[in-house]
Amino acid sequence: MGKRYYKFILVLFFCFSANSFCFAQEENENILKSTSQQLESNIPKNVNLEIGEIKHPLASSEIISWIDESAELSYNPSLASEIENTNFCQYKHLFFCSLSFSYRKEGYIKKDSTLKINRESIKKFVEELAQETDEDPQNAKIKVENGKASVFSLSGNGTKLKQEESAKILFNYVQEEKYADSLKLPVEEIDPEITTDSIDNMGITDLLAEGRSNFRGSPKNRVFNIKVATSRFDGVFIKPKEEFSFVKILGEVDGEHGYLPELVIKKDKTEPEFGGGICQVSTTAFRAALKSGLEITARRNHAYPVQYYNPQGMDATVYVPRPDLRFINNTSGYILIQTRIEGTELIFSFFGANDGRKVEIEGPKIIERKPDGSMKTTLTQRVTDKDGKVIIEDVFNSSYDSPSKYPHPGTTGGVLTKKPKDWSDKEWREYKKANGA
Repeated sequence: MGKRYYKFILVLFFCFSANSFCFAQEENENILKSTSQQLESNIPKNVNLEIGEIKHPLASSEIISWIDESAELSYNPSLASEIENTNFCQYKHLFFCSLSFSYRKEGYIKKDSTLKINRESIKKFVEELAQETDEDPQNAKIKVENGKASVFSLSGNGTKLKQEESAKILFNYVQEEKYADSLKLPVEEIDPEITTDSIDNMGITDLLAEGRSNFRGSPKNRVFNIKVATSRFDGVFIKPKEEFSFVKILGEVDGEHGYLPELVIKKDKTEPEFGGGICQVSTTAFRAALKSGLEITARRNHAYPVQYYNPQGMDATVYVPRPDLRFINNTSGYILIQTRIEGTELIFSFFGANDGRKVEIEGPKIIERKPDGSMKTTLTQRVTDKDGKVIIEDVFNSSYDSPSKYPHPGTTGGVLTKKPKDWSDKEWREYKKANGA
């Protein structure tokens, strides 16, 4: 134990003796030799960042904002100290400093202005730069003429800034203090999910069916959420025999993923929550799957009749993680989903290869209706193959409660008039601005 302690003291003594101090290597790398005046005169007013095909100007003021200036005490035996009553060890907060740094050396302490590169500032800049310059890949698009699908818009690669490598390049640019007027930052190419070749090779030649619904009269936030959710499904492939899960593809539903608060049906009331309106999308997808003759494995109707989902009985409610909308691609080839919005009409198009199946949809029919608005409906899907053999005969019964059981607290015409308890003031201001409340 004594020998180990003795070695430890020797190591500390070596670190703190003379001009040697145990500074971290990264800290040393952060320190610049120039003064702030030299930096301002040496850095070009505008540095041209080359990001793939994009040219992005980087102002010198931005670069200088990555540098922090601070006062430091340093030991220099060739200079007489200009500082009275110095306590170097206490200032440096160095353990065992007093064992190796005598009071005599404190007469040679100098106060210097030190410039240090702030790595976090560079990292934040690169993250914001990526948001501006990243380009999404372009999927090949299909057009339909006389029931046949063909490519009308070619696919194109996207680009994504390599953030970690770019931050390192910018750090080295500042650290080396050799300020060129241009820098090339690395990007990676992102392949589209749907390439021109993939459509040709997968035998996707026919429009199987379309699902449609109308969201006329929806508040602004609801329309916004519908567009965000719809974009998640544009270009989705479903493999043969694969079970499609709406919730899985949809992903997280919150403010961080681009959604706004809007009314949703929950338990015994209708209340605002991020993502209200997504059921417009699931309902439309359900109708396309139904008409394509796919096997529906999970579907639930809404708690009460909602005007946006007329005719009642052809809706599908979803909520992460459940209930979910699921169906199986029971064709022998791939199915491609493409989505679009025409006015206030949402459209899901399912493309694949026509295998000769015949799909019959009977209903939906209202089999019971009460004065309080509650009702029951039935819908039948019957699918036969090219030889006339029945492969699916499914009945979807829906039971809807009275809308009066699910009050809309603090709303007028579907728009909130009172801030919900769990909303921040900022969320409430943004909601009122978006809905003119």
